[in-house]
Amino acid sequence: MPQLFRSFLHDSILHLLVVIGVVLAFLADFRWPDLPGAVDWHTIITLTGLLILTKGLETSGYFDVLGGRLIARFRHERALALFMVLAAALLSTFLTNDVALFILVPLTLTLRKFSRLPISRLIIFEALAVNAGSLLTPVGNPQNILLWSHGSLSVAGFIVQMLPLAVWLLLSLVLLTWFSFSKRTIEKHDNPHQPQWQKPLFVVSVLLYLLFIAGLEWQVTGWVLLLIIASFLLMARPVLLRIDWSLLAVFIAMFIDVWLLTRLPVMQAHFDAIAQLGQGQLYLLAIGLSQVISNVPATILLLQKVPPSEVLAWAVNIGGFGLLPGSLANLIALRMAQDRAVWWRFHLFSLPLLGWSMASGWLLLQLLK
Repeated sequence: MPQLFRSFLHDSILHLLVVIGVVLAFLADFRWPDLPGAVDWHTIITLTGLLILTKGLETSGYFDVLGGRLIARFRHERALALFMVLAAALLSTFLTNDVALFILVPLTLTLRKFSRLPISRLIIFEALAVNAGSLLTPVGNPQNILLWSHGSLSVAGFIVQMLPLAVWLLLSLVLLTWFSFSKRTIEKHDNPHQPQWQKPLFVVSVLLYLLFIAGLEWQVTGWVLLLIIASFLLMARPVLLRIDWSLLAVFIAMFIDVWLLTRLPVMQAHFDAIAQLGQGQLYLLAIGLSQVISNVPATILLLQKVPPSEVLAWAVNIGGFGLLPGSLANLIALRMAQDRAVWWRFHLFSLPLLGWSMASGWLLLQLLK
């Protein structure tokens, strides 16, 4: 139990968000009974399920087995990095960006047991890759789900709309990956012992994972989450104690802070002017807002005043790059990396990629007109 509370006590991001929330509460115009509605509880439930299931897979030891096989298959760092980046992009296209990270980041962390690799850099590029890959489909990320549900495009129509940007950004990221990882041979550790893993826990975790994904589609996520919690209470209670519960508190605090921010009188005064913006102004505003409040809340905010146009869809997805808050996937990946230096190293790659994506994305939009 002390381990459970330690993550809350040492979470500086959570502490900062709470302080910001207290300040905003004194300045914003709102009613306290409306505050729980500020939180996207479906997102919180989804994250809770993914945290438990991923920790179950990790505790089973199977990531060690898979990591050993992965290291045995690749000889050079660059080839491994390209494989992980493309895998992250592909998985995020069909399974959403957060699900892809919950699968790949724990696997990446196990690679350090078998070799000397720039693990933190690999995780940074996986975060960038899921942002690039997930923008292709209506179900790749939450902002696309919102845009698609508010629009009139079919699934195929949405994919056609996003395809040029997705291809361009993925090619750009592959090129950046090529130059950011060396061709040197992977230095592998001697590991005479075969990794031990708990097959029953692995099988149950996988089955519950598949059931949880189905629950997301059938919109019964809450009931499936109760089943997951009950299952782990019965067969692997320590898994529930090892979860980064403070990450959920960070997301709840982010939702509340953003909601309070939109209710500042100074924000309300300029809110109606959004509907009068030109395409270039909307493009910059959507990207800029994403940097501050994340691209999902930015999408929710802007859809109240503008239609789900191609410009808006491209802009909020490009806004996932850049600063850490740009995408919630960034926060998930870097929290799982368990490396303090990764927070500033992330921006060494993400900020240049944001600048490149903004400029080239706008040029591409003009060429496609």
